Amino acid sequence: MSERTEFEAGRPVVLRGGTVLPIDGRRTVLERSDVLVTGDRIAAVGPGLEVPEGTAEIDASGGIVMPGMIDTHRHMWQTALRGYGADWTLTQYFVWFYLEHGKLFRPEDVHAGNTLAAIEALDAGVTTVVDWSHGLRTADHADAAVDALQAVPGRYVLAYGNIQQPPAEWTAAPEFRDFVNRRITGDDLLGFQLAFDVLGDPAFPEKPAFEVARELGAPVTTHAGVWGATSDDGIRLMYEHGFMTPETIYVHAASLSADSYHRIAATGGSISVSTESEQSAGQGYPPTWAVRAHGIPVSLSMDTSVWWSGDLFSAMRTTLGADRSREHLEAHAKGDTVTHCGLRADQVVEWATLGGARAIGRDDLGVIAEGKKADLVLIKNDRSPVSFPLLHPYGHVAFQAQRGDVHTVLVNGRVVKHEHELIGVDLVAVRRQVERTVDYLRGEMGEDAWLKGMNPDIPATKILDNPYTYTDYRSDATHRL
Repeated sequence: MSERTEFEAGRPVVLRGGTVLPIDGRRTVLERSDVLVTGDRIAAVGPGLEVPEGTAEIDASGGIVMPGMIDTHRHMWQTALRGYGADWTLTQYFVWFYLEHGKLFRPEDVHAGNTLAAIEALDAGVTTVVDWSHGLRTADHADAAVDALQAVPGRYVLAYGNIQQPPAEWTAAPEFRDFVNRRITGDDLLGFQLAFDVLGDPAFPEKPAFEVARELGAPVTTHAGVWGATSDDGIRLMYEHGFMTPETIYVHAASLSADSYHRIAATGGSISVSTESEQSAGQGYPPTWAVRAHGIPVSLSMDTSVWWSGDLFSAMRTTLGADRSREHLEAHAKGDTVTHCGLRADQVVEWATLGGARAIGRDDLGVIAEGKKADLVLIKNDRSPVSFPLLHPYGHVAFQAQRGDVHTVLVNGRVVKHEHELIGVDLVAVRRQVERTVDYLRGEMGEDAWLKGMNPDIPATKILDNPYTYTDYRSDATHRL
């Protein structure tokens, strides 16, 4: 074991001799290069850098230095139930969280999930997470969510939502406005969005929530193109009322027509693809194969640890697989053969970094260049036979690396993980907090309901698969009974 480096606040840090992926759109690879960090910024990038006296040195030789990864859609509050819904469909997720047991979560349970999710993200090299926090039934729940995020040294965007009330109702509540005034103060490490969905009801009951977002200057993130729940009708209403903006993030967008993609492209929005989710839960086929044809910016996300992996290595890998599989299937159906990959490894690495930065409006994140924020990840594992040879660095990140290979993580210039260990994290305390939440939910539900939730029966008749009950609107695309 090497002697542990001390990382005092304000001390410069240099990562020495690594393979640096600057993410500049040109597949650039900087071999045997250094990255110098002073304060919260990258001060220099290049070989054999001269550094200030007293700089902490991290040996990056044999490893890959890349920007911190950015997840643009993660329901962090649900993480205390990691793996519980492994065999769910999207319908069962809706019934469990939206219609039945999601309302049991107390503020302390949201805090437990957010804390665990934030730590999990850092451990996997995800330095920024959009917390798609649609479990905020009260301002106390929202305070608990932010308290957890600010206790873990990552970068976050709180996407405020409440699935237990109509968007027009909770965005008009005085306690919501009071929360925004108290907690959203321009902190560089805490951004803000509004999170709600648009059902396609011609009455457009979500319009007042969009107007609040516009007043607050807050971007909207919305689950769009989710089979059986949100459709082209919602996109059309947003477009016709002028609520599609470059800051809007459309999550999944997997069951949309070309018309909707045209509207998203024309208004400059981006799509957050959660491939593990889409290919398992049923929102629609992971859409990158179609989205690429429209030139729509893409970012990656993992959705929820109730089902899937909490890292973006899995997201990159599954996205490449789904996109290429669809290309092959489309070609085979026409008697053709795919001879060149349309989606390359460097592109999904870009989506996991710079794509996320652009989606959240941060041009100082997602790249390694002088003057940019020092959110960095070193992938290096000298104990792994998979760490060498390092021939195709972008391909290595996308197909070979995994969370256990994350050696060092910096956020805002602060080293938060080093030599594969998180710094200043009390996992024992977090485990106890999560166990209290699990015990509480299990007790409230009762043992039979708890076990049945993990092992859902196949119903004799189809049950309601759209969770939004604030409108009586019905269409062929929503509220199928």
